[in-house]
Amino acid sequence: MTQPPTSKPQAPRSGHQAVHSHSAHDHGAQGQSLEGALQQAGFYPRLVADVVDDALDGRDCMAHLVHLETHFDRAEVRRHITVLVLTDDMLVIAHVDDQQLDEAGEQIVAQISTESVPVAQIRSVVLSYMYAQPQNYKPSDPVRELTLSIAWSGGQRLDMGPASCGDPQCEADHGYSGTIAQEDIVLRISAEADGLQAVQDAKLFARALRAVNTGSAAPVPHSGPVAAPRPRTGVFGNRLSRGHQR
Repeated sequence: MTQPPTSKPQAPRSGHQAVHSHSAHDHGAQGQSLEGALQQAGFYPRLVADVVDDALDGRDCMAHLVHLETHFDRAEVRRHITVLVLTDDMLVIAHVDDQQLDEAGEQIVAQISTESVPVAQIRSVVLSYMYAQPQNYKPSDPVRELTLSIAWSGGQRLDMGPASCGDPQCEADHGYSGTIAQEDIVLRISAEADGLQAVQDAKLFARALRAVNTGSAAPVPHSGPVAAPRPRTGVFGNRLSRGHQR
């Protein structure tokens, strides 16, 4: 779909480049404020910031993660943004989609959902890493891809496929085998598509979430407002989005 004039133009994900450089083991602050991350995503940033701000109910943002996905469907460009905001006692998740109601692209609606999850209810935080050429690994090598999975409600995903005995010539029916993964939300961040800083920000967000969830020392909240002109920080949420599972 054509980008509305009120929203910042968004380049295809494959051409998105990192804005900041960083060390692979940098333990500093995230590359941008929540407001800056929403502006860079360019997907109705003012609207998203206000909805997130409302969902926070006055709480301060300690860490955030903004992930924009772009999908091409014939002549249309469909986008989905996921925003995670962590406070000292709550994880706020927001999902936003837009939809074109007419062929001319003059009638557009945005669908937004938010969910607030007490951090004490979060059962697991899983990080899956992908490194290129692991035989040549050096401490300075960046993570090529990172998948963040967060579970809190007990929801499970089942992946199944035909079982085999290991013999490539065997044609017998061995039934099915599969794996069960517990997850409520999954975000895949790629250095190639999203930039190195986006991968680092995801790692920092996961570290902050683990710290709050386990009761260890919490990270220092971000300074500055999240959404102008409102004084509070903001973010919003929905359940697993359509494009998160690869």
